Amino acid sequence: MRAGDYPPVPFAVAAFACRCPRCGRGKLFDGLLKVASRCSVCGLDFAAEDAGDGPAVFVVLILGALVVLGAILLEILFSPPLWVQIALWTPVTLAGSILLLRPMKAGLIALQYRHRALGRDANP
Repeated sequence: MRAGDYPPVPFAVAAFACRCPRCGRGKLFDGLLKVASRCSVCGLDFAAEDAGDGPAVFVVLILGALVVLGAILLEILFSPPLWVQIALWTPVTLAGSILLLRPMKAGLIALQYRHRALGRDANP
């Protein structure tokens, strides 16, 4: 199939399921955050796909705002000791950053593919 023969993949599918931005079926990652060399289903070459530091920036901004808001609310409502704040928000921050980084990276790669932001045509 050629690139134009594939129906558009919904952004949510490409981002949250971490699937190929062209066919929506192949896996985008080979490991936790390593982008595969190509799609196992449609053969799209992922070599030029690079999200750079964008996903990390979005994760820091989104998760940072949520953690700070949560810590402030917890302090205002319950005034726990400092060790409780540290014990609560450290694992939340670590787990949240790991869980958010994959879909953010997949989403930015899907947007790059959809808008041809890398200055190349879609692979046939």
